Amino acid sequence: MTDISRIRAAASRLEGKARRTPLLNSQFLDEIAGRRVFVKPECLQHTGSFKFRGGWSALSALETEVRARGVIAFSSGNHAQGVALAARMHGVPAVIIMPSDAPKMKIDNTRAYGAEVVLYDRANEDRDAIGERLAGERGLTLIRPFDEPEVIAGQGTVGLEIAAQAAELGVAPGEVLVPCGGGGLTSGIALALAAEAPGFTVRTCEPEGFDDAARSLAAGEIRANQPGASSICDAIVTPQPGRLTFPVMKELCGAGIAVAESDVRRAMALAFTRLKIVVEPGGAVALAAALFHGDTISGGDVVVVASGGNVDPELFAQILA
Repeated sequence: MTDISRIRAAASRLEGKARRTPLLNSQFLDEIAGRRVFVKPECLQHTGSFKFRGGWSALSALETEVRARGVIAFSSGNHAQGVALAARMHGVPAVIIMPSDAPKMKIDNTRAYGAEVVLYDRANEDRDAIGERLAGERGLTLIRPFDEPEVIAGQGTVGLEIAAQAAELGVAPGEVLVPCGGGGLTSGIALALAAEAPGFTVRTCEPEGFDDAARSLAAGEIRANQPGASSICDAIVTPQPGRLTFPVMKELCGAGIAVAESDVRRAMALAFTRLKIVVEPGGAVALAAALFHGDTISGGDVVVVASGGNVDPELFAQILA
């Protein structure tokens, strides 16, 4: 199980490896939201997303001889890049299983970090089965994207930073909005804040039609997305919340928020023009919630996690246009 001591241990191992991303604020965004909005730009993290934290945490926790045999992961791109870079920094091989329709930038970047990329059809093939088979054949350690205690611990370091930075900046305890796929980032942040800044409430944010976390929280048990559908928010489209992450979210998180794709596009454009950061669709859902769904948010100040910035240039140019 992941707890605050494991998150603090991950933070110690990440010291000098991960970037301490800032909290950004824009008066213009505050006016749209009707409250102060502080954005945690994990799009500025190594590999362009928070996933490097979990990748490094998981690899650095392995025994030396186990790590030396190599690792395997499956991801639409951000976890892939995080694990690939962490493996390269440790000098060990990495095999990454990616959907064939993942953004080209994410596939290319994963290969550039030195990983072997295995593509699969997400509509007709089971990535878990592929990963387990290759891990068994090659003696690789599987690093799961969210249902892995050390990965959750690494993502939880975002929450430790939010707690410290909110205190430094005088951010009033309120809601912390987090893009949610399988729940590794959300549950990690929730655990960290429960220990370090218990006045904050974590809320899951997802695109409409792929709000499995929100529906699961409302039902009190795991609900799945319909298979086969797609979204521009590819980074956070997962079948359902994780078996390790959901109990944490159920205990510690508020109700989930679902946002329209049109709001995601507007949030991406505003992040670029007002904060000068590039945020990918899946990474922008929390900002979209803060800006355009203020009636669902209670209290004053809100902290938003911009979880990644790995968007294909063609899509980004289209959105800015």
